[in-house]
Amino acid sequence: MQKIKLTIANRIYPLNVPSEQEEGLRAASKKIEIMIKHYEENYAVKDKQDVLAMCALQLATLNEQENMFEKKNSNLVEQRIEKLNHSISEIFDK
Repeated sequence: MQKIKLTIANRIYPLNVPSEQEEGLRAASKKIEIMIKHYEENYAVKDKQDVLAMCALQLATLNEQENMFEKKNSNLVEQRIEKLNHSISEIFDK
């Protein structure tokens, strides 16, 4: 375990994390900071809670879209495998 400090929305969050997670956490923290800056510069949002809610919504939406894309691709792969299995079965059944 490794002790790190992340700053999000001008607050410091001390964390104990496995060393292999540190890079991902720092990247996520940086991405959130960029999103916060974007919302504050482009929208009339003054409350940090509103900005953080918008960041959470955007990240959750991206996650859901990726999950739906992966599920669709998984279904396509399954269909192709079934077709291949069927074709192979036809060849060996002759």
